[in-house]
Amino acid sequence: MAAADDLKFQEFDDAANLLAANPDATTISIDEPVEIPKNQHSRLQEPGREEDDELLGTDDSDKTELLAGQKKSAPFWTFEYYQTFFDVDTYQVLDRIKGSVFPVPGKNFVRLYIRSNPDLYGPFWICATLVFTIAVSGNLSNFFIHLGKPTYHYVPEFRKVSIAATTIYAYAWLVPLALWGFLMWRNSKVMNIVSYSFLEIVCVYGYSLFIYIPTAILWIIPQKVVRWVLVVFSLCLSGSVLVMTFWPAVRDDNRRIALATVGTILLLHALLAVGCLAYFFDAPELDFPAPIIPAHNGTTVTTKSH
Repeated sequence: MAAADDLKFQEFDDAANLLAANPDATTISIDEPVEIPKNQHSRLQEPGREEDDELLGTDDSDKTELLAGQKKSAPFWTFEYYQTFFDVDTYQVLDRIKGSVFPVPGKNFVRLYIRSNPDLYGPFWICATLVFTIAVSGNLSNFFIHLGKPTYHYVPEFRKVSIAATTIYAYAWLVPLALWGFLMWRNSKVMNIVSYSFLEIVCVYGYSLFIYIPTAILWIIPQKVVRWVLVVFSLCLSGSVLVMTFWPAVRDDNRRIALATVGTILLLHALLAVGCLAYFFDAPELDFPAPIIPAHNGTTVTTKSH
């Protein structure tokens, strides 16, 4: 049978001898995490950039982006493929709507609300609600403007529904598609350009249009000053969401290209709002045909009205 001394671990004896010779030596336990000094970072983080840098190609953001853009494993011709785009609950949709109406300065809308689970449910129904809101409010506005005029006969303009649907859905899909292609093209030239997925960009644009729903209802008020104040207010809210989302994606690009990109985003957004207001609410008043009044002597008298 082996002696008790033979069962001792030689490594423990060596460690004890080293500690006895140098009591100030530092020991590291395998159960304690090793702290990495902060001065080993390759570059200093600027204030306000730490959250946006998670979108600039780190391992975690790359994995998250991969999941956001390529997590659909079912074939695109199956119902399960499109069902994943609507896998969102009411609380998430309301939270994203709240974030689009009350943007937080310095916070990225994609990182806070979209990236964990991008969806098409909210953007689809927001656009559908906006289409009918603009069409109905435009007809009501036209009715109230001409209310009381004896020569006016109200006829609902159902074609406004199709025109509004074409305009809004084209904007909510074609503009994100163009922006996504532009960011992918610039990403091949500049390493730090953010590559948002197409679904994330559609989400941002869809939720940014929510503010125009209550605005379109208030456009019924037949006062041009009130209407233009509402347009400016809505543009400031929804435009700030777009700027705070896409400026981190292009700020490391050429300065002129970055400013031109953000300016184009705001210009297209403003053209949508101003165009809807001008066409559906501020259309020029048309001259109505004058009624024909029969005279007693068999002739007809035509009165001209404007």
